[in-house]
Amino acid sequence: MILMVLLLIVTGMGVFHLLIRIGLRAPRIREQDTPQRCGLPYREVSIPTVNGKRLFGWFIAAVGDAAAPAVAVLHGWGGNAEMMLPLAAPLNGAGYAVLLFDARNHGRSENDSFSSMPRFAEDLEHALDWLARQPGVDAGRVAALGHSVGAAAALLAASRRSLPAVVSIASFSHPNNMMRRMLASHHVPYVPLGWYVLRYVQRVIGYCFSDIAPCNTIRKISCPVLLVHGIDDATVPVAEAESIFANRSGDHVRLLILAGDHDSVDELDRHVNELTAFLDQAMARGITS
Repeated sequence: MILMVLLLIVTGMGVFHLLIRIGLRAPRIREQDTPQRCGLPYREVSIPTVNGKRLFGWFIAAVGDAAAPAVAVLHGWGGNAEMMLPLAAPLNGAGYAVLLFDARNHGRSENDSFSSMPRFAEDLEHALDWLARQPGVDAGRVAALGHSVGAAAALLAASRRSLPAVVSIASFSHPNNMMRRMLASHHVPYVPLGWYVLRYVQRVIGYCFSDIAPCNTIRKISCPVLLVHGIDDATVPVAEAESIFANRSGDHVRLLILAGDHDSVDELDRHVNELTAFLDQAMARGITS
């Protein structure tokens, strides 16, 4: 009888864990368009990453520069390279080579066992390394730009490697905050279910949330950082960006609050001069940082 009860408990927990994984799985949305619609010549690329997987991407070379600066652009949870296209033309027009790519389990990249913010960061680091090796790219001037989970991943990557600059768009300040908002939106009570889900997720991804939280990783970043956030963002409130900014360890971090919500990447079109001026200064183009 005791053995049967234990077996039922183990089976029940296994089912519960499977349901957590399914519930947290990112939707896969494949690209339907290409940079061609923006008038950008590009080539489709395949980038090796962790676990022998490959990432789908679009590489847009800079024009007329033998050693151009470059930016690797990473989407958010459930996003893809196409969703970041509004940034490609302004960046490329300002003289930057641009890499738009899909994280594992997203867009047209290969599947892996699960997605997480640290895995986004792993993919970004491999994309940065790939980009630095491309002809016509200055390997010492390859920056990272991310949106939402991709922004948190960019900050994590910058906290453990040398980069010339990072642009974070709509990052959350702490995974715990983001997870609790998500659970609340699905009417999952924090006690006891939500509490258990958060701890299970940390065990699966292999990281304590506090160790990868942008409000903490920001203190380990020495390069220039631009934090961009929409004032009407209901998915990640602007207070999260303010929290990251408040925890900075120097004057190399800037906060830019714009009109728009969480997914208004195209709002940056109106502020492209500020974005490129930040990157130019960080890359020591014109004004030395």
